[in-house]
Amino acid sequence: MQVREVMTPAVTTVPPSASIADIARIMRDEDIGSVPVAENERLLGMVTDRDLVVRGVSKGADGIACTASDVMTPDVRCCMADDNVDDVLRDMGDQQIRRLPVVDSQQRLIGIVSLGDLSREAKPKDAGKSLKEISKPDGTH
Repeated sequence: MQVREVMTPAVTTVPPSASIADIARIMRDEDIGSVPVAENERLLGMVTDRDLVVRGVSKGADGIACTASDVMTPDVRCCMADDNVDDVLRDMGDQQIRRLPVVDSQQRLIGIVSLGDLSREAKPKDAGKSLKEISKPDGTH
């Protein structure tokens, strides 16, 4: 099975200039924990709820003046729509990643896939192993 069969194709993105207050509202309203940062459909980074807190709020950042580019993770792991679900699930476990942007060959964002999306289609053993790996604390951020 390929990622395209389980990914979410409609993804809300923000530009690098979006305020962290706006990003937090999007996360609240859409009940999501991360938002891709993109410009002209090109993925530039990701902002997670944890990024907002650790890189923004904990440092006293102003919710309006502080932007996505100030708190985002710029080097984002991605997958492609034709990647195999089992391979992506294994990679997510190895890298301790819960969500991956899905890009095309020109690095344009075309969707997002989560651990939950993949685990519904994977073998129970593979899903459990990946979840165990993702959940290990590594002390970085």
